[in-house]
Amino acid sequence: MEKELVNRVANSGLITINLEEFYPKEELLSFDLKDYLFRGLILREKDFREAMAVHDWAQYEGKNLAVFCSADAIIPTWAYQLVAVYAAPYCKMMMQGTPELFIIQHYMQVLGKLDSEQYRDKKIVVKGCSDKAVPTAAYMELTRILRPVAQSIMFGEPCSTVPLFKKEKKKEEN
Repeated sequence: MEKELVNRVANSGLITINLEEFYPKEELLSFDLKDYLFRGLILREKDFREAMAVHDWAQYEGKNLAVFCSADAIIPTWAYQLVAVYAAPYCKMMMQGTPELFIIQHYMQVLGKLDSEQYRDKKIVVKGCSDKAVPTAAYMELTRILRPVAQSIMFGEPCSTVPLFKKEKKKEEN
């Protein structure tokens, strides 16, 4: 007599959260101010304004934009603001910082809107493997958000997890 196969993972009540699902869907483009520096060192206002006026901003239509300067130069705040003036009508979202910082900022915003109550007293597995580069900061932020409400938090795959947190059971008083 053969034993019936039982999917213990499916019956465990585990809820899997895949942070890759929160990854920005729109393409992320870079705008490096170093390309607009005089001799690679100085941002000259007149030249910069002229360059911004003729730049093809339509290429950012519906996309995300990371605005930064990869050169070791002092960039005045107004230069970032001027880029925002021109890019805002086209971009889905823009941020001052490298593309890596953009992704972190995106996750902080998305996770900040997460309704943690839906995970109250639940056993959570935060999926570990992904095709996209989910920043470590996103895993930390999700854990910080879930810790006060979740019964337990694990990392990995439901069949092979690393336990991270388990809520202590309250002792009943006599």
